[in-house]
Amino acid sequence: MALYTKAAEILDKVEKQLGALKTLVYESKFANIKQLFALVCETQKFSSILEEIIVSTKLLKHTKLKMPLAKVLVFDLLMGQGLKCGGSWKALIMKHRSRLQAALALMKVKRKVSKNEDLLASNVRQSVGDQLPRYVRVNVLKTTVEDTVDYLKRDGFTYKGEAIKLDDLTLKAREFVKDLHLPEVLVFPPKTDFHDHFLYKAGHIILQDKASCLPAFLLKAPPESHVIDACAAPGNKTSHLAALMKNTGKLFAFDLDAKRLATMSTLLLRAGVTCHQLANQDFLKVDPNSKLYSNVEYIILDPSCSGSGMVCLQDRSPADPEKDASRLASLASFQLRCLNHGLRFPRVKRLIYSTCSIHRQENEEVVTACLQQNPNFRLVPLLPEWPERGLPTLAQCLRASVNGTRTHGFFVALLERCNETENLMPQLMVQIRHPEMTCPPACEEFHEANPNEPEALECEDKATPAEVSAMGEKKTRKRRRKKKKSAGVIMDLND
Repeated sequence: MALYTKAAEILDKVEKQLGALKTLVYESKFANIKQLFALVCETQKFSSILEEIIVSTKLLKHTKLKMPLAKVLVFDLLMGQGLKCGGSWKALIMKHRSRLQAALALMKVKRKVSKNEDLLASNVRQSVGDQLPRYVRVNVLKTTVEDTVDYLKRDGFTYKGEAIKLDDLTLKAREFVKDLHLPEVLVFPPKTDFHDHFLYKAGHIILQDKASCLPAFLLKAPPESHVIDACAAPGNKTSHLAALMKNTGKLFAFDLDAKRLATMSTLLLRAGVTCHQLANQDFLKVDPNSKLYSNVEYIILDPSCSGSGMVCLQDRSPADPEKDASRLASLASFQLRCLNHGLRFPRVKRLIYSTCSIHRQENEEVVTACLQQNPNFRLVPLLPEWPERGLPTLAQCLRASVNGTRTHGFFVALLERCNETENLMPQLMVQIRHPEMTCPPACEEFHEANPNEPEALECEDKATPAEVSAMGEKKTRKRRRKKKKSAGVIMDLND
């Protein structure tokens, strides 16, 4: 019964918009996170249908149940795997099973549908139809992609080679391919279950959405480097970073939630990660100038967000525009503070920022504000072959979506510290645009030391190479004419 009471508690908070579903599930510290997560997601999806059935049968009056608990129980009874509880609760619900089943059947008849999914609103049915592939990241700390492929082939799966286009990710049962963008990711048909598989239990594979694998992959932190995972739990990105670093260097992982860190510690242990140092600490309170982080050159920042890109976490209830706008503004403010704080670490070279949000306010607007406040950093263009880019003016960034990339909704931006030459570029551009400006000191020194050089070389930034060449040739012809004229004068004198 613990599953249902916890699911009801989380469902109630989600529907009252008191927290993000994913966060609430991980904070619950429930023994079977996957089971709890799936139950709440599916119940929320059918929430309005379940409520209509419960009201029409007067279930609350007969059982004295609260609506959230009634919803999760009725969902599992009518649409799930069957009730998993025993005792008085199960006996109570089973007394009303016939009436509940009849109410569901009558609803289908009235709406002229045969499947439960067809009862859902069109926008919800669309997301159900767009079922995502099962992505599996091979944990190279414990095995190799080749050995994993061989093991799966011996286990009855059919390997179709490496995908070359998104359509190749449409697979039949027991088929799989290597992903076309990420070399350590294997792709299986939707809902392929690996939770009881040896490779998963042994930590050889990590169940992680492809979009969620992008941040660590694109950060490219080399072995022996010092890296910060600023908002680390539940830990999939942390284990991915450790694998790419070959378990060397130092990986500092922070999270404010102690329960999430405990879950993360178990995951990292199973994955064989040893280079990490966990800290139950608010990243915003970490001192960038501490000696402990004096060699940190890479940061991955995946802060709390609206979760609007997660397919099963999307809010199905009618939105309150004012409340939603206020929440997004608060999240964006927090995300910008985290981003600015990360760039304060004195030796940081690269910081990757990601969210599982589809909102411009949490993505492009945060990055734009950050760049304006940190002119010594620039955006790095990412994966030119990736089909979805950041919204206009930020095409260097990546976006992901169900329809565009066959993943959950996601956003990734990579910020890199500019070197001194790049910092001078704006000044040089000003000189090019305004030729009336005097030459820089370096150009003046060159001209004084080389008075016979073509005039155009006084400041090469003022003319293109072709213009310099043409002007140089003109000067040469002029000198030749002078020399020829001088020679003629000498001849006249000799005569």
